[in-house]
Amino acid sequence: MFTGLVEELGTFVARTGDRFRFAASAVLDGVAIGDSIATNGCCLTVVDFGDDWWETDLSDETLDRTSLGALSPGSRVNLERPVAVGDRLGGHIVQGHVDGMGTLVASPPDLRVEVPTDLLRYCVEKGSITIDGVSLTIVSVLDDGVTAAIIPHTAEVTTLGHTAPGSPVNLEVDVIAKYVERLAVPYR
Repeated sequence: MFTGLVEELGTFVARTGDRFRFAASAVLDGVAIGDSIATNGCCLTVVDFGDDWWETDLSDETLDRTSLGALSPGSRVNLERPVAVGDRLGGHIVQGHVDGMGTLVASPPDLRVEVPTDLLRYCVEKGSITIDGVSLTIVSVLDDGVTAAIIPHTAEVTTLGHTAPGSPVNLEVDVIAKYVERLAVPYR
């Protein structure tokens, strides 16, 4: 479980087959093989690490559903360790299970993201959405996407302030909305 509060900007280093290497520092504090690190909003398992790097293996499902396969050496990524029991939940409940990809339409401060129709139904004004692992409050829901107001600090310390319009972004919609829909289906 994550909060969507990015701890550091890491760097994609290299890919060998399905193994990806990232440079990082803060998220490696106390890390062990088998731990999770959210990378651009996708929960990945640490399979090897050193003083300033860590590696993970990506499945075909992850490569198909996320933008991680499009990373090139030097690409910056949002990194977050899982929330510990007893810690504050400053963002919102984030699973690190990417629901799909959207497209960045407008950069901060007035962020606009195109959202696939099948995910847009879970978006509500003042509701939560995770974009590339960043917990955001939706300002408005449009016919084809959402907007969010991004403060300068968030733009500076996450990839959102450094991503060009037209770029793919990973999306995770509110898990509670998905459960409510699933439970309500039999009563339609």
